[in-house]
Amino acid sequence: MTDAVVDGKLEAVKQATKYVKETENVAEKYSAMTVSKNSDMNMNVGELQSAAFTAVPTLKPIKKIQFANAEDKQEFQKYPTKAGRRSLSRSISQSSTDSYSSAASYSDSSDDETSPRDKAQANSKGSSDFCVKNVKQAEFGRREIEIAEQDMSALISLRKRAQAEKPLAGAKIVGCTHITAQTAVLIETLVALGAQCRWTACNIYSTQNEVAAALAETGVPVFAWKGESEDDFWWCIDRCVNKEGWQANMILDDGGDLTHWVYKKYPSVFKKAQGIVEESVTGVHRLYQLSKAGKLCVPAMNVNDSVTKQKFDNLYCCRESILDGLKRTTDVMFGGKQVVVCGYGEVGKGCCSALKAMGAIVCITEIDPICALQGCMDGFRVVKLNEVIRQMDIVITCTGNKNVVTRDQLDRIKNGCIVCNMGHSNTEIDVASLRSPELTWERVRSQVDHVIWPDGKRVILLAEGRLLNLSCSTVPTFVLSITATTQALALIELFNAPEGRYKQDVYLLPKKMGTTWGIGCHLRSRPLICVPLHNPSVSSIQMSTWPACTCPTLTPT
Repeated sequence: MTDAVVDGKLEAVKQATKYVKETENVAEKYSAMTVSKNSDMNMNVGELQSAAFTAVPTLKPIKKIQFANAEDKQEFQKYPTKAGRRSLSRSISQSSTDSYSSAASYSDSSDDETSPRDKAQANSKGSSDFCVKNVKQAEFGRREIEIAEQDMSALISLRKRAQAEKPLAGAKIVGCTHITAQTAVLIETLVALGAQCRWTACNIYSTQNEVAAALAETGVPVFAWKGESEDDFWWCIDRCVNKEGWQANMILDDGGDLTHWVYKKYPSVFKKAQGIVEESVTGVHRLYQLSKAGKLCVPAMNVNDSVTKQKFDNLYCCRESILDGLKRTTDVMFGGKQVVVCGYGEVGKGCCSALKAMGAIVCITEIDPICALQGCMDGFRVVKLNEVIRQMDIVITCTGNKNVVTRDQLDRIKNGCIVCNMGHSNTEIDVASLRSPELTWERVRSQVDHVIWPDGKRVILLAEGRLLNLSCSTVPTFVLSITATTQALALIELFNAPEGRYKQDVYLLPKKMGTTWGIGCHLRSRPLICVPLHNPSVSSIQMSTWPACTCPTLTPT
């Protein structure tokens, strides 16, 4: 073969490659071609030119392209075809979806669909007294816990100062909370203070599987994984409570489900408990109901209404996490959107503040006249949900009540409306009524569902009506440190209180105790916050001594 023939072939290849870059139709035809390594190399220049593609105006049609060597073929294949680009785009889109779906737990991408209840697992110490998704993920969870510890200065300070005294020695705590990296720091603090702990999750979607694995690896019996069924949820609670040779004497709850289960199924355990600590408004209401009926036979501490929980966790945590949860699940742009927030308590205030700052047009519903007036004075229109439901782009519930958004209202909601819940209870939105034969459920991605009406209307339901921020995103560590410290102090107070100090009723955590540790230690870790430490509520003397039982004359709330 002569040099002229080779040069002619290379020139034809370069021309074809140029048109591939410019014309997708040409690229598709090129990709359909088969290239043979053993093709006849004696084709002359004229034959090659007569085989030009008809799709290229300046070339004569050709039947196929042949390459002089492997390098020419590689140069040609650098440019993806139209079909290839579509495939690549789909791949990138799916990868992006996976990366931000539902708090990005390491185990979300696992192909193992086996229920943890059917697995036989053991940690490195040989213990199998736990049930998590995959205990081998403990190393990842440990890293997340270490990151959380860096911004939980109050809780770490409490651990360091009190672990020598072991104020919880003898305490057997059964807990039901969100199992996240921040909660893990609380659990390990309680263990360091002398307590024995068994833990389960209060929400079927909020568990970080790798964190649960890390706790199981350290020897803490944990029964939780992300995506539990309702049956799994109650099974985990029962396994947590029902342990042969072990009986809880303290309860730490978030939502009241654990307290309800122990009260109904293990009344002897309930009667012998030394105290209950409850974090959520839903669980607190349940405790008040028991107290009013005369069925609360142990003292309980209402952490939800403590100043540290109300003014920091409920307000500032929700102010940030509402946007995070909505963005991760829907990519919605808030500017100009019509939003109704049901409830203007501390959670509602945080949500409204964030959405208003992003340019949303926010109105609120509220049954409490004081909160309604606060909303009005903050610049929000106070409305009735029935009157505005048809115009809303986003509906958010944050009341802690049930049936706040009913089936009748969901039937009248506009197409494409986003419906979600920021309260603890999953009954604020009447999701049960949506599981009916005439409606179709379509899973979009993790924690995002289309509920489709017969006329084609679609409503976007997030986390199946459960708590949005912890189910679909994460929450700020700093404010959770304040809440976790408050919970730890409440447990210490109830466990060490002299007999007769607390009656069988619901109490608030003493304000001085919460501000001394929950707030004071955080102020000391923030040098730019100019609050004088000689202030009576956060004095250096108080912060340098162990907070003994400080309120002997508490009266029930």
